[in-house]
Amino acid sequence: MFHTQEKRGVKLAEAIPTINPDAWLGDGTYFWYYKEDATWWGSTGKKKSKSGYYDVYKADIDCENVLDTVFNEEHYGFWITNVEKAIKNLLKGQKGTLSLKYLNDFFKDKGVLDGVDGVMFQDISNNPEYWIIDKFQYKKRIQMAVYNPLIVDNFVFDYDGKCV
Repeated sequence: MFHTQEKRGVKLAEAIPTINPDAWLGDGTYFWYYKEDATWWGSTGKKKSKSGYYDVYKADIDCENVLDTVFNEEHYGFWITNVEKAIKNLLKGQKGTLSLKYLNDFFKDKGVLDGVDGVMFQDISNNPEYWIIDKFQYKKRIQMAVYNPLIVDNFVFDYDGKCV
């Protein structure tokens, strides 16, 4: 899988976890399933970086203890059930407003992902190349949040690019 970072003065020895409180899947280190998604994210998502460039790294991820909501039907059902529990909890007025931070805090408070090394998730891409046929995104954009850095192996620099 592929990890994208703003270009720094030195190559990274390990992936850097997110510091964004609204990250899709909470605190973790994010990887892309496809190299082209890592490239697109680097060129568009890192455009505010000081250097104007991004680096892409590749790594092997041990997915044995990853909640795979993309390819595993049982895991997907578990995911949907727990997202809906969080929504119902919010609608009962128990706390907060519905947001990614609320969802991830709910999962932490309830221990939903305790013992899980990461989550693989599909979202909708803004990459126009995925929308070649109007209203038909035929290719999944897949991300993984890694919570346990020990499942990341062979982390190496792959290439760099310029932000657009």
